[in-house]
Amino acid sequence: MKSSMSRTPPTVALSSIAALTASLWCAADPLPSWNDTATKRAIITFVGKVTTPGSPDFMPVPERIATFDNDGTLWSEQPMYFQLFFALDRVKALAPQHPEWQTKEPFASVLKGDLKGVAASGVNGMLEMVATTHAGMTTTEFETLVGNWIATARHPKTGKLYTEMVFQPMLELLAYLRANGFKTFIVSGGGIEFMRPWTEKVYGIPPEQVVGSSIKTKFELRDGKPVLRRLPEVEFIDDKDGKPLGINSHIGRRPIAAFGNSDGDRQMLEWTQAGDGARLMVLVQHDDATREYAYGADSHIGTFSDALGKEATQQGWTVISMKNDWARIYPASN
Repeated sequence: MKSSMSRTPPTVALSSIAALTASLWCAADPLPSWNDTATKRAIITFVGKVTTPGSPDFMPVPERIATFDNDGTLWSEQPMYFQLFFALDRVKALAPQHPEWQTKEPFASVLKGDLKGVAASGVNGMLEMVATTHAGMTTTEFETLVGNWIATARHPKTGKLYTEMVFQPMLELLAYLRANGFKTFIVSGGGIEFMRPWTEKVYGIPPEQVVGSSIKTKFELRDGKPVLRRLPEVEFIDDKDGKPLGINSHIGRRPIAAFGNSDGDRQMLEWTQAGDGARLMVLVQHDDATREYAYGADSHIGTFSDALGKEATQQGWTVISMKNDWARIYPASN
């Protein structure tokens, strides 16, 4: 039986969306650090479609979930992940208590200042280093440790604080999405408790909206007070196919927009696209050697393989060229 209620013709609805997009475009620019390119217009058009009542692509506020990888998507990640710099500093600080590290990799390479040797240990070696140096303390003690480090540690090339190497265009995008009813989450391969102490201050993303890799913890009583002690055992790796699992476990809703920059984000974008309704899948391509770094398929950090680029083209994903789409990389004050 046909409904007697009238429906807005598709052409009228599309015209309304176009008008809204145009008005947003002509109003105060919500993304001032983005060049006026098809990439910027695609993002604003998507937001207009899913937030305009009456639009065939309208999404209620609770369904406006956007997930962001962190390393390489929200801040720089070269010459290696910033959390690994933290781990290196922890190895050096703890070395007097571990004489065996003088001959055990990757610790020996760290103590020699041999970053290539550290990289040669592979993912398993780096995971062991992170698990070992991030464990043995309570979660509160670790939070304090991270907070103190992130407030003073500086990037070896730029001399900037690591939190000054966030991408200004992405800060604007996060604010723009939240102003339009989106809830923004970090879904990163980085350690969840490494990110949580500072993401709210830097990105406006509170700790409960951070999904990441984790090590095991144990409930204990210390001097009659309950604590959670961090153990030197990996619990969950939030990378590749782990990202949809982390989203399902921590968020409970499939995102309608997902942002990444590497092969490790591929499954998150695929999972996002598989949902019903309008979807936005975006990859950041590091192609600006002058203002940041240029790397891709040959990089062990933030690998953007040819296969990922091919899938992005075939599936209609949006690829951000840092060189062409961004007028600025880092915040202007820095």
